[in-house]
Amino acid sequence: MVEFRARPADSAEVLELLTEYFHSREITFARGSYRVVFPDPTMFVPPAGVFLVVDDTDAGTRRPSVGCGGVRRIADAPDGAVRFEIKHLFMRESTRGRGLGRALLAELERRAIGFGAREIVLDTNATLVAAGSLYRSSGYADIEPYNDNPNATHWFAKRLERATRAAEAPPRGRP
Repeated sequence: MVEFRARPADSAEVLELLTEYFHSREITFARGSYRVVFPDPTMFVPPAGVFLVVDDTDAGTRRPSVGCGGVRRIADAPDGAVRFEIKHLFMRESTRGRGLGRALLAELERRAIGFGAREIVLDTNATLVAAGSLYRSSGYADIEPYNDNPNATHWFAKRLERATRAAEAPPRGRP
């Protein structure tokens, strides 16, 4: 079972997970080419956004946090749709392949819908093959760049109107 907990983006728990994430990215990029940017915690405070920590629970006992990710409001889409962005979706290597990343992505979408999002975007790098596959299989389509992230090689978007039923599902974890 998985539990999602909202945490400040600058909390020790989140910073530990993000440091692990950034380190894993640095070693897969050419020396010195990955730009580490920790998220601005003010961008992940409801209703502008939220940062979640993922706990994998077993028989009611919480294991250490196994992942994290955030969603934040950005400039509206060109057609005026309220747009949010997924940031730093990360699962520890020991948990990969179990569907927890997909569950986190769905929870972030649900939270974004609750904040009024009608479109969600994200960027990723071609070296993150599994991430690209996750996004495409979750209904994201390739788009033109919407930002100038030097680490990104691919940009995706998803309209959320079709996902409103998922937003009505009861929340899991704490607010």
